[in-house]
Amino acid sequence: MSAPAREVVLGRIGEVSRRSDAVPKVTGEFAYSSDLHAAGMLWGHTVRSPQAHARIVGIDTSRALTMPGVHAVLTHDDVPGEKLYGLEFRDQPVLAIDRVRYFGEPVALVAAEHPEQARRAAEQVRVEYELLEPIVDPERATEQAPLHPDRPTMGRGYRDDERPNVVRSLVIRHGDPDARGDVSVSGVYDVGIQDQAFLGPESGLAVPDGEGGVDVYVATQWLHVDRDQGAPCLGVAPGQVRIRLAGVGGAFGGREDLSMQIHGSMLALHTNRPVKIVYSREESFVGHIHRHPARILSEHRATREGRLVCVRVRVLLDGGAYASSSTAVTSNAASFACGPYKVDNALVESLCVYTNNPPCGAMRGFGAVQSCFAHEAQMDKLAAALDIDPVELRLLNALESGDVMPTGQVIAGKLPVAEVIRRCAALTPPEPEELPRDPLRLPGGSGNTTRGEGVRRGVGFAVGFKNIGYSEGFDDYTAARVRLHRTADGELSAEVHCAAAEVGQGVANVILQTARTELETEDVVLAAATTSAVGSAGSASASRMTWMAAGAVQLACRDALAEHRRTGSDVDLERTYRHPRTTPLDPETGQVTGERAHVAYACAAMRVVAEVDVELGLTRVVWIGTVQDVGRAVNPSAVEGQIEGGTAQGLGLALMEEIQTRDGLITNASFTDYLIPTTLDMPPVASELVEDAEPDAPYGVKGVGEPPTVVSTAAVVSALRAATGRELARVPVRPDDIVGL
Repeated sequence: MSAPAREVVLGRIGEVSRRSDAVPKVTGEFAYSSDLHAAGMLWGHTVRSPQAHARIVGIDTSRALTMPGVHAVLTHDDVPGEKLYGLEFRDQPVLAIDRVRYFGEPVALVAAEHPEQARRAAEQVRVEYELLEPIVDPERATEQAPLHPDRPTMGRGYRDDERPNVVRSLVIRHGDPDARGDVSVSGVYDVGIQDQAFLGPESGLAVPDGEGGVDVYVATQWLHVDRDQGAPCLGVAPGQVRIRLAGVGGAFGGREDLSMQIHGSMLALHTNRPVKIVYSREESFVGHIHRHPARILSEHRATREGRLVCVRVRVLLDGGAYASSSTAVTSNAASFACGPYKVDNALVESLCVYTNNPPCGAMRGFGAVQSCFAHEAQMDKLAAALDIDPVELRLLNALESGDVMPTGQVIAGKLPVAEVIRRCAALTPPEPEELPRDPLRLPGGSGNTTRGEGVRRGVGFAVGFKNIGYSEGFDDYTAARVRLHRTADGELSAEVHCAAAEVGQGVANVILQTARTELETEDVVLAAATTSAVGSAGSASASRMTWMAAGAVQLACRDALAEHRRTGSDVDLERTYRHPRTTPLDPETGQVTGERAHVAYACAAMRVVAEVDVELGLTRVVWIGTVQDVGRAVNPSAVEGQIEGGTAQGLGLALMEEIQTRDGLITNASFTDYLIPTTLDMPPVASELVEDAEPDAPYGVKGVGEPPTVVSTAAVVSALRAATGRELARVPVRPDDIVGL
């Protein structure tokens, strides 16, 4: 029996609402940043380093400058302002100065009449390199020469670690880290480098205003931080750089760091012409940060009844050449290393290092994904050692409101871990399909390499959780501006301004639903997101945007409506919303220094059915059932879509997605060689929502985009272990991991 169809309406909070961009995206009419055009525009191209680590001896641009159609060739000497920028730490050169630190680092820029002219001119820029030994093994990074002798992340309140190439070192000590248990299990777990693999490569258009300023139309996640990084490098005031959100073809953390923003602006201001830059797919693989690869060593000690006594974890993250958001990822990997479980005693050591490998930063579930893969493998291993059902073991140790985290933070909000586990365990998976069957429904799929003789079925289970919003004292806020007036027929009409980046997650609908709810009118429009019309909304990341945008728009709407009722006149006002204050973790103990280091938490559980051909090493995920804590669903259908998309990315990390490197050089920078899940790889996903309103959040909401990715990698691999009996301690799982070659 099919479920009744949901009625799609304009929508207020809690109602199913049609996405405003749904039809144009499905029909191909949506304008992405790569579709932008301006009269008289030039095309920009970036000269990138073919080396992972080298000293720049000289740059010769003379040949490129004489080529047909070329208007500019720029190097670091042409940067008009500060030569360094960075998302959190200014450690990254706009264009390489004296050396390159990763494969693909920008060295020079070209602007020409035609993209092919720009590309050919870029090939004629001669850069002489003196090769240096690359740092590629994170285990040895702290013993090698420093990539950043000035230690840009030091002196920021983090733990003092004098070893070279340390981005951040964090130690969490909780209770007695030497406490013994009746049973102990250990493991070493490895996570490969995952790419965000968004379908729309980096692109944008920079348009000079004729007065020394520039308008930048770009696909980004954080408009105001782009402006604040770019303006000093361009040598202009922040107000002279106006960032305007262009159509975004996916983000997942990969658009938090700058791509073409400064480069396009430099070329536009130098030539006094609009300049468009569109990365190729190969260039995109080196043009943004990736998920941190990790090695995690874990030991879990428990009583014979299954209660956790002590957890000891050591996390090593490879941050690549520059800091990006690695300090936050280091903290998250440590904070969630023990999983959503009560642990009275713990020792967690988390270290991130600089290397000459591809730069890493934010990616969906940052830090928590790596930790969840390890702690859930450990829980399965502990259940086997104790001969306890894996679900019962998790229920026995489940965190709940009022419990204390290993950081010392008391969970004051809602965290229904046990309910999520129980409801997920109760989901009914499909019965095994009989043989023979359609090859598309066997491991290997369209390859038709098996008839099912060596296929085994396994059922896996995992639970994960993550923080909502920014943490550790970050001044996290979102601004919203509301303009109210009465139409000719006396109806209330509203225009809402918010710089929240719509990156496909549906925040535009959240803003509109909030405004309709508060103003009790359907006549609400959302203005284009730009830095020139409203204050910062912060980043579309960390599962924060629903909470923060709803809070800002709610506040602005309520005050605007009150003002309108008081005066009877048109209203135009802006309000800024902040979530409850957080404080840093103690740099030596990892304990909270105030009431909380994280604003709130969200959890998810997942049950996976997988089939594995144990003779060929081929896999097929048959079915996924998941239950997620969502606070309150603003738009239930959008939440389900986020769960499905996040699950797909976790499945990709489990089975196929990994950037391959050799001496720091990326060797598979294409969708031919870097595999992502297709519709044939994705199984049906049955999802249920636990709506337990978060007390400190507007309408009780929580972000929903990251928990599915956090838990799905661990759940898929759990199912593969159940089918094969193998440890499978590394992701992505390769065929030879299964057949034991």
